[in-house]
Amino acid sequence: FDIMGPPLKLFKNQKYQELKQECIRDGRLFCDPTFLPENDSLFYNRLLPGKVVWKRPQDICDDPRLIVGHISNHQLTQGRLGHKPMVSAFSCLAVQESHWTKTIPNHKEQEWDPRKLDKYAGIFRFRFWHFGEWTEVVIDDLLPTINGDLVFSFSTSMNEFWNALLEKAYAKLLGCYEALDGLTTTDIIVDFTGTLAETVDMQKGRYTELVEEKYKLFGELYKTFTKGGLICCSIEFPNQEEQEVETDWGLLKGHTYTMTDIRKIRLGERLVEVFSTEKLYMIRLRNPLGRQEWSGPWSEISEEWQQLTAADRKNLGLVMSDDGEFWMSLEDFCRNFHELNVCRNVNNPIFGRKELESVVGCWTVDDDPLMNRSGGCYNNRDTFLQNPQYIFTVPEDGHKVIMSLQQKDLRTYRRMGRPDNYIIGFELFKVEMNRKFRLHHLYIQERAGTSTYIDTRTVFLSKYLKKGNYVLVPTMFQHGRTSEFLLRIFSEVPVQLRELTLDMPKMSCWNLARGYPKVVTQITVHSAEGLEKKYANETVNPYLVIKCGKEEVRSPVQKNTVHAIFDTQAIFYRRTTDIPIIVQVWNRRKFCDQFLGQVTLDADPSDCRDLKSLYLRKKGGPTAKVKQGHISFK
Repeated sequence: FDIMGPPLKLFKNQKYQELKQECIRDGRLFCDPTFLPENDSLFYNRLLPGKVVWKRPQDICDDPRLIVGHISNHQLTQGRLGHKPMVSAFSCLAVQESHWTKTIPNHKEQEWDPRKLDKYAGIFRFRFWHFGEWTEVVIDDLLPTINGDLVFSFSTSMNEFWNALLEKAYAKLLGCYEALDGLTTTDIIVDFTGTLAETVDMQKGRYTELVEEKYKLFGELYKTFTKGGLICCSIEFPNQEEQEVETDWGLLKGHTYTMTDIRKIRLGERLVEVFSTEKLYMIRLRNPLGRQEWSGPWSEISEEWQQLTAADRKNLGLVMSDDGEFWMSLEDFCRNFHELNVCRNVNNPIFGRKELESVVGCWTVDDDPLMNRSGGCYNNRDTFLQNPQYIFTVPEDGHKVIMSLQQKDLRTYRRMGRPDNYIIGFELFKVEMNRKFRLHHLYIQERAGTSTYIDTRTVFLSKYLKKGNYVLVPTMFQHGRTSEFLLRIFSEVPVQLRELTLDMPKMSCWNLARGYPKVVTQITVHSAEGLEKKYANETVNPYLVIKCGKEEVRSPVQKNTVHAIFDTQAIFYRRTTDIPIIVQVWNRRKFCDQFLGQVTLDADPSDCRDLKSLYLRKKGGPTAKVKQGHISFK
């Protein structure tokens, strides 16, 4: 988009400026040879009832415009054959100027100018985030109509066409207008903006009951919105008859509402007395159709709203800039909506720090099991670990990590009878602190999470993770199938996502000289308990050092405890069992750390693999003097 912007891919290799200048030079309007005004551009294998006529905007109305006034001020309609999720996505896109100006590049240059009709060529361009790449799509301005009316989405400002043209460009990218069927609002928003989507189940989160969780949710929404994220919400409907049915408070079931503002407001002395609280947590929503507004507390007809003067509303920022907008308190928001879609803006690094890491991968089939990368889901225990494996590192405890797996869209193959999506999902394992090679067995690794397995384009998992290494295994439900995928991980701290490609240490001259590893030993140290205190009020901050030869692994420090839970994992590739594994416990102090004891393990492959406990000893091997405390390990 600029000198520092991401690289841009040209769809069908069409160059907008060259095509436009060619049309202006020849005195003709552009007609796109790659997306002709015919039935194949509408549907896969069926005809539209009624005669479809493809018309240019100037043949539909007088004084056509790409955008009338400001893009966010206009109501949108899905049309006779339009897609409701498209209208919701348009409404969401219009909230953040930084996003819609990227999707509609140089919109002023593309605008109709009645003073320069000789410079109008009937050609437009739009940009989409398509499977990890920003892609520019060029279209002509021919739009499908029946009896003079647009068949798909349109604006109630009858001379405005940005959404109809954007929808056409999106249909071209996916193959035809019918390809838009089945896409969710979040799928479309992600393709418009490159954001990372997360779906929040409001009832599962119990935000109406858990006060702390409710305010944590508000904090996340506030941070997301102020960083340029897009947020929308909806109310579930138990059956089709209830879709679009109005609730007691004027909201529509199954309808998507867009968040247009979020505010934490400190009240002055007079208003504290009026509302009996010092702070208001407020959310402004918008109905894309511009009707059926909220009629509960803080609605325009409510007692709360009437108690604010016009000056109060302006000072507090409680203003409404559009038809269909309304304010709600956080409590009513959590009580009335069931699903929340949060699309985080991840395109710009914060202060040079990457919040998003991504990689494109592939499930492939090979006769050699070591090269096969399509092992199926976790139920296929014999082949599961043949899937691609990716490792990342969480450097601190308690950070939220959002993992998203997107499969390559197969809609362009629908004419050949292929399914739109495979059933996909992924598993997450907490692994050894020093893991460098692929997993082949799951002996000590902790299963830290699993996504849903479903035939949608994208599955995700959002979790607060402890410090450590994690291996993510993306899978198709069935083994032996091939497809591409895009894995994205979002965290406020860098996680260093990388693929595990090697199965074992490489054979080298150095390995041959020293001896190639013959034994692989995995160890988990669960806890260190009953540790030594020299005096009653001494602070003990224990941590582990696990050693084997010259390699060592250090655990996080546990604060102020003599009964520390670690669950620290390590893996060692040993030339012989003559090289012992030593587990040391240390006390972190300000100037000089204190040695608390150690155990020395032969770790022979024939040893019992159950959890066991050993007393700590002084340095000097397994027969050294016993010290206070013991460790539990596997």
